[in-house]
Amino acid sequence: MTAPRRADALENRERIVAAARAAIAASDEVRLNAIAKDAGVGQGTLYRHFPTRADLLAEVYRGDVDVLVAAAPALLTEHPPIEALALWFERVADYAQIKRGVFPAVEAGVWRALSAHSIGPIGDAVSTLLAAGRADGTIRPDVDARDVILLIGYLTRLEDDEWESRSRHLLAVVLDGLRTAR
Repeated sequence: MTAPRRADALENRERIVAAARAAIAASDEVRLNAIAKDAGVGQGTLYRHFPTRADLLAEVYRGDVDVLVAAAPALLTEHPPIEALALWFERVADYAQIKRGVFPAVEAGVWRALSAHSIGPIGDAVSTLLAAGRADGTIRPDVDARDVILLIGYLTRLEDDEWESRSRHLLAVVLDGLRTAR
């Protein structure tokens, strides 16, 4: 059994992950020394928490999956299902941008493990949103989570220079396709 981490160590870890997330979103080049500097920690502290670059990138990715998955039921408590799905798609665009930066930077084995971590929980989140929309009549009854995941998979194919102009627009097109005909 490992001892609980000190509060300052937890804060350092959170700052490192936040700095890494920002670096991934801002550039294809992720430099660990720049991340340590942005997080306000030394390189030794960074490496104590994340012995390899892949460990750090995997932590960023896992954290984003967890936040994305938790957002689905939270959005449904505050918004009608179709609106909750639209807001969740906004978060998907942010998640996909990070995913695009993480997957090319890690080894194939790490990539497979990260992908496996996300597919089930994200599918469950999509299923929750779709079920709520089917229940109130705003989402087509003939679509399932796999359909949506396949449709939004195009986000990984967007070029960097078209990300801003296309990612959210195409998610809106997918959302329109999920709506029931009125």
